[in-house]
Amino acid sequence: MKEFSLNSFFSLADFMFLKLVDKETMPWQCLSLLKSFFNSYDQYKIETDLPSSVYLKNPETISIGKNTIVEPGAYIEGPCIIGDNCEIRNGAYIRPFVFVSNGSVIGHATEVKHSILLPFAKAAHFAYVGDSILGRNVNLGAGVKCANFRLDEKPIVLCIDGKKVPTNLSKMGAIIGDNTQIGCNTVLNPGTMIGKGSICYSSLSLQGTIPANSIVKSQTRLLIRQKRKTACSCLNF
Repeated sequence: MKEFSLNSFFSLADFMFLKLVDKETMPWQCLSLLKSFFNSYDQYKIETDLPSSVYLKNPETISIGKNTIVEPGAYIEGPCIIGDNCEIRNGAYIRPFVFVSNGSVIGHATEVKHSILLPFAKAAHFAYVGDSILGRNVNLGAGVKCANFRLDEKPIVLCIDGKKVPTNLSKMGAIIGDNTQIGCNTVLNPGTMIGKGSICYSSLSLQGTIPANSIVKSQTRLLIRQKRKTACSCLNF
């Protein structure tokens, strides 16, 4: 399953978790290591000015880097690491065990929990990112949801090369490779994996594994036609 290794989805040049994993690690295994990473981290510090209306819960376990802008009304709960030159916009909701790399954006009414955003990843408008990894330069359009929990409450099982692969995770959202674009109002069902450089159009329901450099869109066509004219000027209801 080398084509589904961590290295096949992400550039690892500045992947901070390499000390916990190797290049053959499966991406979803990083999610199970997040808590141990944060529990061993001891360099929390806030290096930017925050508006008084920003709410920090467990501030002793929150890092916010230089030149990062945190707008009024953001809610951040530690443990959490936010890198340099990020934007955390008004109404953002950041829950524990989130790692936000340099240059990333978490936007208005976006909720993120137990996830990794690699450099310049953007979830800028009304998104939900749960138990997911967004690669370098990934962009989520407005209203994108990374669903992380099966309705039958069973552990997440992936289908790779025609074989079922258990993740041993009760919650897993999406693994989205570098430079992938997700259109507005698309839902990524639990365990969705999308390879590098893909484009997924808006208003889709995605699942399974999508190869790198794919274009994904619906075949549904929009039908527009003129209303029929009635013989009478009166309308009957």
